[in-house]
Amino acid sequence: MAGLTLKHIYKVYENGHKAVNDFNINIEDKEFIVFVGPSGCGKSTTLRMIAGLEEITAGDLFIGDTLVNDMEPKDRDIAMVFQNYALYPHMSVYENMAFGLRNRKVPEEVIKEKVLNAAKILDIEDYLDRKPKAMSGGQRQRVALGRAIVRDPKVFLLDEPLSNLDAKLRAQMRTEITKLHKSLGTTFIYVTHDQVEAMTMGTRIVVMKLGYVQQIDTPMNLYNKPYNKFVAGFIGTPQMNFFNVRLNRVKDKVEVIFANGNVITVPYEVVAKAPDKYLHSGVEVILGVRPDHVQVSEKKTGLCGVVNVVEHLGNECIIYADLEGNVENAEEKAEEGMSKANSITIKTIEGIEVNQGDKIYLALDPHRIHLFDKETEITIIEEVPHASSFMGKVSAGKLSMFGKSVALPAAVKDALDGKGEVMVDIPPYAVVPGKDFALEVHDVEELGDVRLASLINGDRYLYAIVDKKVKKGDTYEFALHLDKVTFHAGDEVALAPIGEEEALIGTFSKADRRENRERVIDFFYNINGVPVLAPRENGYKMNQVEGNKCYKNNYKFVINRKAIKLAEEGIEGDVKEILDYGYISYAKLDVNGQEILVEAPVGLADSKVYISFAGEDVAVHSLDIDMRIC
Repeated sequence: MAGLTLKHIYKVYENGHKAVNDFNINIEDKEFIVFVGPSGCGKSTTLRMIAGLEEITAGDLFIGDTLVNDMEPKDRDIAMVFQNYALYPHMSVYENMAFGLRNRKVPEEVIKEKVLNAAKILDIEDYLDRKPKAMSGGQRQRVALGRAIVRDPKVFLLDEPLSNLDAKLRAQMRTEITKLHKSLGTTFIYVTHDQVEAMTMGTRIVVMKLGYVQQIDTPMNLYNKPYNKFVAGFIGTPQMNFFNVRLNRVKDKVEVIFANGNVITVPYEVVAKAPDKYLHSGVEVILGVRPDHVQVSEKKTGLCGVVNVVEHLGNECIIYADLEGNVENAEEKAEEGMSKANSITIKTIEGIEVNQGDKIYLALDPHRIHLFDKETEITIIEEVPHASSFMGKVSAGKLSMFGKSVALPAAVKDALDGKGEVMVDIPPYAVVPGKDFALEVHDVEELGDVRLASLINGDRYLYAIVDKKVKKGDTYEFALHLDKVTFHAGDEVALAPIGEEEALIGTFSKADRRENRERVIDFFYNINGVPVLAPRENGYKMNQVEGNKCYKNNYKFVINRKAIKLAEEGIEGDVKEILDYGYISYAKLDVNGQEILVEAPVGLADSKVYISFAGEDVAVHSLDIDMRIC
C-alpha cells in the first residue's frame, strides 16, 4: 500500500489549453480522496495522469517514494475502475476478473483464490458464470471493482463509476464502495461531479474549477468553512443562498442591508475577523447562508418573503420564496448600484404550516452566515485573518498607534514622510513579542497548530499568533515587524510589505565533462552571465517539458529570499539603496536591470556586491505559459 504526492502538476495541450494548473496534494496511505467539480474542471485528466494514461506536462508524481512520471501504467501498481465498466462482453464474470492476472502469468490456483475472495467481498459469488449482458448495472460495477481488487494494487482509481446507475443503486453502491475501502485498507482516489457522493465518501475532498484547485479539505470543513463562493455553492444540497448586501457597524451590532431594502442585524463578534473596510456600508459584499440555517419565524423580523413553492419530503420541507422588501429602500439601493437576488430557499422540518402565497418572516442563524468579497469571491471571514486594519499617525519620524508612539526605522520613515494619517494593515504573523505596544488579550483560539489571540483595541481586535504562555485577560506586550505590514495613505499604498521571493530572468544550458572516463552532463541556470549548477533531475525535466528549445528560451528563476546570500563571488549586483526596517535590513540591488531585495548586514556600505544561491532553491517558471516547470 502507498500514499501519493503530486507536486506542481500541469497538463497543457498543444493548442495552449491548460487543463490542470499547479495541482499539489499529499495523499496519505489508506486515504479516500475525492476529486469533485463540474464537467471540464480537470478532475478526470488529473486521475488519468496518475494512472499514466495521460502525459504530465510538468510537475512530479510520486507513488510512495517512487517518481512515476515516465513509468508505464502497467508498472505503477494501480487499478482503475471506469465509468463504462470496460468489461469484455464475450467473457464470463470469472474470466473478466481473472484476465489481468493471467496476463501477468499468475498461477491458476492463485487466480482462483483471488477471484473467489473478491467475489465474496462483493457478494457476486453466484454470478461468476454469467456474461456481463445478463447482469444489472450495479452487478457490472461490482465486477469492475472485483477486477481491480484481485490485482491487490497500491492505489485504486475510480472515474465516476456510479454515473450510469439509477439513484437507488448509486446510494447503495456508495455504501458498498465505502465499506470496500475500509475492508481493503488501501488508498482510493475517486472522481465524481456529484457533491453528495463526495461528501458521503471522502476523507478529504479536492474541489476543482477550470483546472484550478479551489480547496482541499474534509467534507465538514468544506461545508462549514468554504474558501470561496464557488466552493460554498457547489457543496451542499439545496444550494447555498447568495445575496448582495452592505454591512454597517453600529456599536456591538452590524446591520446587514439587502438590495431589496430589508435590514437585519448580527453581533459584531460574528464578523469581527472581516477587514474593517467592509463594515461601513460603502462596500458591497456577498452574503451566503445555507437553506438549513434559515428559519421561518413566528415573530416579525427584518427579512420577509412570499412563498412560491413548498416541497414536502416526508421528514423535511423545502420552501422556495421571493424576498419582499421595503419598496422605498429598494429603490434607494438600486440607485446605489446594488443588484438584487430575490429568491431564497429554506430547509426546515416537516409539519410547518406554510402554503403558496403566504407571507413569512425569516431569521438567519448569525453564526452560520458566510461573507465573500464581491470581486474575488473569496471569504472575508478567515479563521486566521489575513490582516487587521487600524488608523495610525506619522509625525516627526514616529508612528502613533494603540495609545503609544514609537520611532520608525529609516526605510519606513522615508516612505511615510509627510503622510500624516495612515491606515495600517497588520497580518497576525507581523505581531511579535516586544516592548513597543501593549493590549489586553480578549480571547485565545486553538486553531490546529496555531494559537490565535484577539487583542482589544477600543471596540476592535488586533490578531496575533501567540505561544502557549499567553492567556485570556493577559496584557500582551508586542512589536510590529514593519516589513510585513501595508501602509495606506488615502487610496494609495504608501509602503507595501516585503515579499518572501525574488525572481531573476535567465537562460538554461548544459555542459559535458568526464568523470572516471564516464560522460557526465551538468545543467546550469545562467543569470547575468553566471552559471548556477542545477539539480540533474531538473535538467532532465527541462528537456522533457520544453525539448531542445529549453536551451534557447529565457526563464524566470524564483528564489526564496532566505536562500540568497551575499558572497565573495557570484552574481553581481549594484547596491542602489539600503532599506532599514529596524530588526532587519535589505539591500536593493540592480542585477543587469533587474531589481531585487536581499537581506543585508547592518552597516553594509559597498556599492557593488555578489550574491549566490543553490540550484536546489530555484523554481523555474516558463515565460511563454504561466507554468512552473521544475
